[in-house]
Amino acid sequence: MTLNDAPGKEIVLVVDDFPENLALLYDALDEAGYTVLVATDGESALSRARLSLPDVILLDAVMPGMDGFEVARCLKADFATQHIPVVFMTGLTETEHVVAAFAAGGADYVTKPLRPQEVLARIAAHMHNARQMKQARTALDAFGQATLAIAAASGKLVWQTPLARDILQRHFAEPGDYAPERLLAWTRDAERARRAGQEAPALVHTQQGCRLLASFHDQTGDEEWLVVLREENDDSTLEALISAFRLTRREAEVLHWLTLGKTNRDIAEILGGSPRTVNKHLEHIFEKLGVETRTAAATLAVNRLRGG
Repeated sequence: MTLNDAPGKEIVLVVDDFPENLALLYDALDEAGYTVLVATDGESALSRARLSLPDVILLDAVMPGMDGFEVARCLKADFATQHIPVVFMTGLTETEHVVAAFAAGGADYVTKPLRPQEVLARIAAHMHNARQMKQARTALDAFGQATLAIAAASGKLVWQTPLARDILQRHFAEPGDYAPERLLAWTRDAERARRAGQEAPALVHTQQGCRLLASFHDQTGDEEWLVVLREENDDSTLEALISAFRLTRREAEVLHWLTLGKTNRDIAEILGGSPRTVNKHLEHIFEKLGVETRTAAATLAVNRLRGG
């Protein structure tokens, strides 16, 4: 359990190589009711951030050795710490330094000499936003929603629930900071289909009988794609189809492959039969589902599997 898993006060990690700044901020933050951790260099800052998972990090931009910009980049490259808001502390107010702070992943900055009341106000705002994001992700996971946000322009994983990360790791060995290429390609296709008023296919990836399904939720005003992931395997899908429509197992197998876009010939080859036999099964399936076309049967089956 990390320090931030325990009940209690919110945590601020202050990173600065000047003892006077540390003392000033420690006193102000402690008096405001925060738990305060300190680090005097980049390496110890990264170590403490990973161990304690603070709610906000106050980070000095200019330090000997690893500077604050590099520390921020390392924090944002690590899944465990990438969600933590970083507020830079700097006397460098030139435009290029401000740009560098935000480019490194900073959420905000305050200028030196530090004014404790301004620092406290900035921290309070970022605490509020971080708390809301954490609650939203926790709620999504609690309801089994493996949800992630992908930056539309770069394909970077902006955020993801722990359940989504677990699923990505099972299907793609090292997803890293960016969406796996196959998932990213599907997301782009789904966005194009949405704009054209069409429904994108949900199948993304199959591995050892287990399919990763993705539902394109929306594209936000921040140019991020929201995607919901779920897993299903052949056995559970067949049992669901049999139960929902009173099919035989072979009829369920035919309907299952139909939902995945397979032709009669494809299904015959997969199941070791003939296209004529598959067509006979489809006649029975249409009758039991009360539909007349392959598309209607596939749509009804997919909606039922999704809980619709």
